[in-house]
Amino acid sequence: MRNRFLVVLALLCAAFLNSFSQSASQPTRGWLTVETIMRDPAWMGTSPGSVYWSEDGSTVYFNWRREGDLGDSLYSVDASGGRPKRVPLEVRRTLPSRSGDYTRDWTRKAYIRDGDIFVLDIKKSREVQLTRSIEAESNARFAFDEGSIVFERDGNLFKRNLSNGLEEQITNFSSGTKPSEGTETDLQHFVRKESLALSDVLRKRREDKERKDDQAKSLKQKSPGAYYLGQKTVFGLTLSPDERHVTFVLTQQAQNAKRTIVPNYVTESGFTEDIPARTKVGEPLASYELAVLDRTRDTVIIVKPGNLPGIMTVQQDSAKEKPRPVRYTQASWSNDGKTAFLQIFSQDNKDRWIVILDPKEARLGPVLDHQHDEAWIGGPGIGFFGGNTVGWMPDSKSVYFQSEADGWSHLYVVGADGTRKRQLTKGSFEVYGPQISRDKKQWYFSSNEVHFGERHFYSMLLEGGARTRRTGMEGRSDIDLSPDEKSIAIMHSFSNRMPELYLMDNRSGARPVRITESPSVEFRSYAWRAPQVLRMMARDGAEIPARLYKPGNPNGAAVIFVHGAGYLQNAHKWWSSYFREYMFHNLLADKGYTVLDLDYRASAGLGRDWRTGIYRHMGGKDLDDQIDGARWLAENHGVDPKRIGMYGGSYGGFITLMALFTAPDVFAAGAALRPVTDWAHYNHGYTSAILNIPQEDTLAFRRSSPIYHAEGLKGALLICHGMVDVNVHYQDAVRLVQRLIELKKENWEFASYPVEDHGFKEETSWMDEYKRILKLFEENLVR
Repeated sequence: MRNRFLVVLALLCAAFLNSFSQSASQPTRGWLTVETIMRDPAWMGTSPGSVYWSEDGSTVYFNWRREGDLGDSLYSVDASGGRPKRVPLEVRRTLPSRSGDYTRDWTRKAYIRDGDIFVLDIKKSREVQLTRSIEAESNARFAFDEGSIVFERDGNLFKRNLSNGLEEQITNFSSGTKPSEGTETDLQHFVRKESLALSDVLRKRREDKERKDDQAKSLKQKSPGAYYLGQKTVFGLTLSPDERHVTFVLTQQAQNAKRTIVPNYVTESGFTEDIPARTKVGEPLASYELAVLDRTRDTVIIVKPGNLPGIMTVQQDSAKEKPRPVRYTQASWSNDGKTAFLQIFSQDNKDRWIVILDPKEARLGPVLDHQHDEAWIGGPGIGFFGGNTVGWMPDSKSVYFQSEADGWSHLYVVGADGTRKRQLTKGSFEVYGPQISRDKKQWYFSSNEVHFGERHFYSMLLEGGARTRRTGMEGRSDIDLSPDEKSIAIMHSFSNRMPELYLMDNRSGARPVRITESPSVEFRSYAWRAPQVLRMMARDGAEIPARLYKPGNPNGAAVIFVHGAGYLQNAHKWWSSYFREYMFHNLLADKGYTVLDLDYRASAGLGRDWRTGIYRHMGGKDLDDQIDGARWLAENHGVDPKRIGMYGGSYGGFITLMALFTAPDVFAAGAALRPVTDWAHYNHGYTSAILNIPQEDTLAFRRSSPIYHAEGLKGALLICHGMVDVNVHYQDAVRLVQRLIELKKENWEFASYPVEDHGFKEETSWMDEYKRILKLFEENLVR
């Protein structure tokens, strides 16, 4: 009997241990709390980042944070794979800079480290330091003959000969105005003249000095003449291949443009301190001029843009035409050193010209491409502020660029004479980061051709044609090519798996090898949802990309999340930069909420028409998409149409306000985080592209600004804003609060965060904000 009891007890213990083992090894749900997910993100584990190859291709470097690291550290892994190792600090300090300029045969690299210039002989792994100066050098690159390094220091252009070390100053720009000559008073001039007349000795000494000065001048190598900038500044300094001309851009800030300030109340000093901030949209802009310095003639000529198609406009105060204000990019010389082009953008954001520059004649033309958009110029690889895809083809006879000419951002080539324009890629997808292979035979780029919510790596022959897909893992794969381009380092992620590093042969069908394992044990213990990625039909027939989080036990309520703007997407299959919100959506789903996340009109990845769908009316089609999403949830997912909430930050906060103010019967509650409340108070670069400027397009600004619609509030509103937000100013929220007070609205709450900027830093702030958001939904959406 006793033995039978022991056997049963043993079986019960084994079953319990087996059950415990299975539960411990299998991720579970239901234990998430706001306090858990809003902790310092280190609790999750940290993905690798900033991946790059050593110059000899033997090693892959990346930033990573493992247990025991105080912060992100530099790690390395052998190109053949293996276990990552942390790079010692003393080794890290000696590594060449990631960025730099290469010789045409890729054997040498020039770069800046700690403000000094270095040149690396890649084959010999030998580094030479060229400068050790108090002044910082910048923008080091090889001269056309590759025997010298051209660089910038204190706003001027210099050249350092690699053979003899001779340093030559190319330009002599000085701020301010030319010093006045003849500063003597009339009396001083009279006394000096009389002294020379009365003394033969003084007169002879003066004559001897003048003769010696003239002789010294004749023996000294001619230095560049001074060019006084006044209140202007210089950028884009480019030395022509024959070294006769320097092209550059002069810019001058508008003198009467008023800048804003952001008061900082919680400071080390104990006093309120003002943070200088941006101007508001519609303030006068900086002016730009394209200039050419002829070193032989020692003259500077301003290049006029008046011959560009579409550049002229009629002045408001007269019938005369004048060129529209424009901005210039740096000139780019062909590989054979014979031709240069640059890009010109209109300051009203509606035109881009790619145009040849003749420095000898200081003249523009021919125009290689002119892109005009009635809304605004933009899209992947297009734009003035970085991300530009444009350059010379290897034959020096044509230029490549990206354009939305057919409605999607694709790759084009045009002859240097403005003829023979060809489209290399085509279809309802967008191209990202195209680059020419080192052997000049093919293109490499990423695209979302497979699915709007995926990114894959492709190759294509230089002249265009069929595209070969190199990556296959579902989600997003960001690529860094090895120097010999035979291997690729991949940062890959999926919607419920954070980015990890893989290594793979650079060929279609190759098997990627995983290098890193980043999530913590605690993070892996939860069964994170992979939201359903789908398309939802809008009222106008458009298909809106969406991510849907479905609860196991629906409570009949739903929450719609609105991502921020700046031209991005979030309804995709890769790990979201909104990782806190992703975890919060899992928490909401655990509690029974259905969560919807839309790539509304103006989101990225869907072409020009989608990108510009909000022109002159923010809170128009983009808000319609949210309303259609709410109705879709009610019709298809058992959601009570009276129990739908919304939240989002920045542009998402703005949409939340517009939803509660202009569609109050659709949304029962909303949390507007760091929201824009009046677009006339936001910055110029972003706002003027979409709404023009307030003094000229009052209708666009008034119908797009929540502060003009606040009387429509019915549902429960939570507003959260950081008080030192230098992007969307705290003033935005304060002005709306005053409006709500004057309208005698009562169903709203305002939470201020004294030490937070636009993106919160402190975990206590994140916790407080999201506890308030959850409380808002629990009290107003759950029955």
